[in-house]
Amino acid sequence: MTDTADYPADDFYRDNSQTSAWLTEEDLAVVRAQLPLVYVDAVPVRVDDSGDVVAVGLLLRVDTQGAITRALVSGRVMYHERVRDALLRHIEKDLGPVALPQVPPSPQPFTIAEYFPTPGITSFHDPRQHAISLAYVVPVTGDCRPQQNALDLAWMTPEEACADTVQAEMMNGQGTLVRQAMAHVGRLG
Repeated sequence: MTDTADYPADDFYRDNSQTSAWLTEEDLAVVRAQLPLVYVDAVPVRVDDSGDVVAVGLLLRVDTQGAITRALVSGRVMYHERVRDALLRHIEKDLGPVALPQVPPSPQPFTIAEYFPTPGITSFHDPRQHAISLAYVVPVTGDCRPQQNALDLAWMTPEEACADTVQAEMMNGQGTLVRQAMAHVGRLG
């Protein structure tokens, strides 16, 4: 017989300020130095009536050094948050509240990317931390408008998104994720 999980009482989070899913900057720095964090990466796509990917959405952002780069929807999974909910939260945060993402009830990643603070261990690099990211292709059907720190959202064909010129504009291995995503949906090759 297996033990069942003990879930917190219904009022656990309401009455305990120490259980917030958000970490202070100081706490986050300590955690990043000691543990890998769980992230999600989403490759937003448009599909035709047959379900074939016809466009890939890439965000335009300014990185910490002031360079303009292309990026995917990405972010941390919070404590006590389902992966599906994290995907929806980050898509809304980056693409707006009416992006209408089509995330299945039980999403399956097309790959798992391991970001390391040391360059060269994998093709994925994040100088801040060791992170494990579950990567998804997510069709969106609504009106997408860049939010938060995104400057623009560009829709391009899968071939354009995988072109060397666009790949060179992507940082930390996210270009590799775009190519893997397009291979996964049969649009690279």
